[in-house]
Amino acid sequence: MADTVLFEVSDGLATITINRPDAMNAMNTATKVALRDALQSAAADPAVRAVLLTAAGGRAFCVGQDLKEHVSKLSEARESGSGNALSTVQEHYNPIVRAITEMPKPVVAGINGVAAGAGFGFALACDYRVAADTASFNTSFAGVALTADSGASWTLPRLIGHSRAADLLLFPRSISAQDAHDLGVVNRLVPGAELAAEAAAVARALADGPTVAYAALKESLAYGAGHTLGEALEKEDELQTRAGASQDHAIAVQAFLNKEKPKYLGQ
Repeated sequence: MADTVLFEVSDGLATITINRPDAMNAMNTATKVALRDALQSAAADPAVRAVLLTAAGGRAFCVGQDLKEHVSKLSEARESGSGNALSTVQEHYNPIVRAITEMPKPVVAGINGVAAGAGFGFALACDYRVAADTASFNTSFAGVALTADSGASWTLPRLIGHSRAADLLLFPRSISAQDAHDLGVVNRLVPGAELAAEAAAVARALADGPTVAYAALKESLAYGAGHTLGEALEKEDELQTRAGASQDHAIAVQAFLNKEKPKYLGQ
């Protein structure tokens, strides 16, 4: 795995750090491959119960596509008359977003700075977003004559509504962390100096929690976004049966009766 992405697992928590601070954590091919592989590894590892996705440096979470590399690939495609400079969407961005949204465990984004383009999309795909008060957000896509990718056309309107999403996509601009929090993009806003500790604490709490229940909650939220109330109720019944059969549910009930704090196993 390339050192442009750092991957560490400790006591059920996987920490994935985008590590190109000198390039504002922009996504070149090596970084996209490494991030995709790290997320897929975390998703497949039964020892991992939660994921923290964050970035190195203080300036940027991720500014999206590395445009220097992108320009080079556009030139190569024109000169050769074949190939697709934007095949990276299918090869990298889509698998990254699917790994975040479909893994049966919660993913926390620790947003330390600028989140733009695909970087914004990755943050939106996460289940919970903790941002430094110095962070900023920008859809960016239309600013370089492109449409949305990295799932932003799906996640953004579900978080803030169609009209506000259209406004941010059609008229890309930087919005402050406070504005993002007010819109509902950011779940928790903290001073920049406290971001690393707070994001880690949120992710740790989830890693220590009832993993089967969290997986069911993720699935039910995604399902409910595209189905009728009746269908959602049936899905809730199915998922509640699954959660109710987990060891963690039995642990939680017994702890409640004993007036103790439950110690979950993630099973």
